[in-house]
Amino acid sequence: MRSAGAPLSFRPRPGSIPDSPGVYRFRDAHGRVIYVGKAKNLRQRLNSYFADFSALHPRTQTMLTTAADVDWTVVGTEVEALQLEYSWIKEYDPRFNVKYRDDKSYPYLAVTMGDDFPRVQVMRGAKRKGTRYFGPYSHAWAIRETVDLLLRVFPVRTCSAGVFRRAGQIGRPCLLGYIDKCSAPCVGRVTPEEHRELAEDFCDFMAGNTGRFIKRLEKEMREAAGEQEYERAARLRDDIQALQRALEKQAVVLGEGTDADVIALAEDPLEAAVQVFYVRGGRIRGQRGWVVDKVEETSPGELVEQFLLQMYGEAGPEAMPREVLVPALPPDAEAITELLTEQRGARVDVRVPQRGDKKALMETVERNAKESLAQHKIRRASDLTTRSKALQEIADALDLDQAPLRVECYDVSHLQGENVVASMVVFEDGLARKSEYRRFAVKTKEGDVAAIHEVIMRRFRRYLEERSATGELTTGEPAADDPHEAHGPIDPETGRPRKFAYPPNLVVVDGAGPQAAAAQRALDELGIDDVAVCGLAKRLEEVWLPGDDQPVIMPRSSEGLYLLQRVRDEAHRFAITYHRSKRAKTVKESALDGVPGLGPARRQALLKHFGSVKKLREATVAEICEVPGIGPSTAEVIASTLKGESP
Repeated sequence: MRSAGAPLSFRPRPGSIPDSPGVYRFRDAHGRVIYVGKAKNLRQRLNSYFADFSALHPRTQTMLTTAADVDWTVVGTEVEALQLEYSWIKEYDPRFNVKYRDDKSYPYLAVTMGDDFPRVQVMRGAKRKGTRYFGPYSHAWAIRETVDLLLRVFPVRTCSAGVFRRAGQIGRPCLLGYIDKCSAPCVGRVTPEEHRELAEDFCDFMAGNTGRFIKRLEKEMREAAGEQEYERAARLRDDIQALQRALEKQAVVLGEGTDADVIALAEDPLEAAVQVFYVRGGRIRGQRGWVVDKVEETSPGELVEQFLLQMYGEAGPEAMPREVLVPALPPDAEAITELLTEQRGARVDVRVPQRGDKKALMETVERNAKESLAQHKIRRASDLTTRSKALQEIADALDLDQAPLRVECYDVSHLQGENVVASMVVFEDGLARKSEYRRFAVKTKEGDVAAIHEVIMRRFRRYLEERSATGELTTGEPAADDPHEAHGPIDPETGRPRKFAYPPNLVVVDGAGPQAAAAQRALDELGIDDVAVCGLAKRLEEVWLPGDDQPVIMPRSSEGLYLLQRVRDEAHRFAITYHRSKRAKTVKESALDGVPGLGPARRQALLKHFGSVKKLREATVAEICEVPGIGPSTAEVIASTLKGESP
């Protein structure tokens, strides 16, 4: 079915959309597919796009204004919808769909079982038919170390086709054949069938079926020793040790026999990172990571669903685990489970671990995902060309005269209006300048907008005072005996920059229009007119200018928006850290405030001795008396007060 027309005028006729499961495509004016989606109920899903355009997410609005046509295909079940959605996304590569990409090229240990003489090698890139893959590994050298150990027991061919062919022509194997790390099928030492059996045993060991090989070698070693074939027994002993060393390189994390892929997410409003640990036989056999630009409003469950489709879309039965552990269930969990079960040929469970070892491993994978996202941001931010592009995009979007080489961002943090603090972070040339960060203990109790106004006033009043002290605000030539002459923003006594001496080109506040207006009002009151102001609203990543009714929507893939988000997130982190430390200090002090006759010095001595109010509350009177300056009567008062009793 199809309905066409101009942008936002191509809404299908009422009643023309079926209310059955299906997959739909939005196309642009040139007929290119720009978005593919699926729905349990096509009518309900598609009508949601056209019901209230202003209520849609800005990224969805962009997709709809780009589109000129929508069509759909009805399917019988939700599983069929998943399969068709995956195949269409792969076929059309739509620009508005989420696409996962490797955060680096991961090496695999591959066994070319499709060849007449299977070969063990390190492989990257697209997977080939007829080849068994193990991993991925973080480094190629980790694969080579494992292979070197296993070739003692499973001497499978590792040479290239040219070396293999040349050895057969001259009738002499390569070095590995002479040192017994290759069975030398090239010169007929073993038959093709015997060599294939070695390759199959190698694959079985790598797949986690390790116990039978070690038991077999131990039995052969005992038999050789019993027959007094000590040299052969020693070789078998070394083979067993080689297999055990190969196993030691793979950490045991879950019960033996556990086959699971453990998937974790780390995300922000613009990007997400995914990490997967592959557990086979209870051991971590590999690890892999992806990053993705979030081109639409997406929940964790939807990210998981899209990732599972991409990851297992073309995986063979041998690559499918019995269990997939995820941070959030997909919206169509039953359909996903049925699809993966069908692909594996046996039951696959998709679930969120709640407790125990699997929950602990999920937390480890999540830490890796967070680190991966942080490293991705650092790599992206460190590129000079990217930083220059980001600054220019900000200048263009905000209509600035020049790129904002110094950006200051302010964030307010509090807990229900208590312990209100604010942070100021500085980015120069797109990079964090941590020595310039500042913290503020906010005095006002009238909310975030008033707090922003206070902090901006305090920061720029200090800036004006610094300029006045250096003579920059005076007119005419400075006097010859002016002690501040030519010092500028550098303190002549310390040789360091004065705290608030450098003005920013752009002030960013965490918030929307009201916060941006408060910052601008503070600058106006101080007579500063050469500093631009904007607000960055966290929910939709909208950029607000003071006094504007509508936000500036920067392109989703904009490096400028990415930089503004990093600045805002850093200000938030810095403010939260200060707020927590201040709150902890307040809690400690307030707990002892109610103890009669206890002054600041003795309160500090008590906290230093016990380390925390909790340990002090659990202490006996005798233990409290051990603190210098605390007598028995005071100790009794402290103990009873902290326990809520009358002293």
